[in-house]
Amino acid sequence: MDGDCDVAILVTGAAGFIGYHVAQALLARGERVLGLDCLNEYYDVRLKHARLRQLEAQPDFLFQAMDISDRQAVFDFVDNHRDIDGIIHLAAQAGVRYSLIDPYAYVQSNVMGHLVMQEAARRISKLKHLVYASSSSVYGLNRKMPFAETDPVDTPISLYAATKRADELMSHVYGHLFQLPQTGLRFFTVYGPWGRPDMAYFSFARAILRGEPINVYGDGLLKRDFTYIDDIVAGVIGCLDHPPGGEMPARVLNIGNNRAERVNTLIALLEKSLERRAIIKNMPRPALDVEATFASVDAIHALTGYAPTTPLSSGIPQFIAWFRDWERALEASGSSSL
Repeated sequence: MDGDCDVAILVTGAAGFIGYHVAQALLARGERVLGLDCLNEYYDVRLKHARLRQLEAQPDFLFQAMDISDRQAVFDFVDNHRDIDGIIHLAAQAGVRYSLIDPYAYVQSNVMGHLVMQEAARRISKLKHLVYASSSSVYGLNRKMPFAETDPVDTPISLYAATKRADELMSHVYGHLFQLPQTGLRFFTVYGPWGRPDMAYFSFARAILRGEPINVYGDGLLKRDFTYIDDIVAGVIGCLDHPPGGEMPARVLNIGNNRAERVNTLIALLEKSLERRAIIKNMPRPALDVEATFASVDAIHALTGYAPTTPLSSGIPQFIAWFRDWERALEASGSSSL
């Protein structure tokens, strides 16, 4: 799928954090990219529009604002773009805790939206591979570390996790019934420039910069497999280039950093990069938060050669360099962040 101008890659969630970076990488290697995104207001839409402006400045990128749960709109779009031969489906309602506030948004976007993309994929005659976003959240209450794809995933502790597991099961069905080649990627705590303001590393950085307290759960002892965005992009595109075959062309793979770090380590690195101390307010761990995430990446490495190279100690300074520029841009525009 590398650089064939007669075909195009469809990226859903193209104005989102991972979608933006994936689209940029595809364009950089000579692909034509079709982007879909509904640009919802879950977080500051100015960030989504800023990402989108960078993509739209490139001639091989075409964008259409669209809700991927609107099946007729999606079907019309793919019917009008017969050159699609790959799909990277990243559009979803993100966030674990927000699922307590608006559970319906998760079912609409993550379950109905995924079903629509399965049906849309069936309409594309040239399709070689559909890669979609799952989540490490599906491991739920599992305690064996690191998490492996063969581990049971029947104990989710958030609706978000349940919807992502539902996506995996739907993809298994469509792989079985229609031989639809697809790979679900279980993302582990992705961070980096152009990231999501609702994520801990971003909201902590903003609060530390402003001298505001940060809520730290479980005394900062919770562990996360923080994975830098460039490593994630390499894995996503590597998977796209290696579609599954055989009798069951549907699989799931972990994509993480293969290293669990305490939240306290993240805070210390943010303090160092920002040259400011955090004001910490310790809070009990919410019922939706798991104690630790830790990815085994043996399977994706064997398939694609995936090997993350960015430790948290170098990824956080790169994020902060971008973050300072972003905050200055907001200040210069005369508006404060939402």
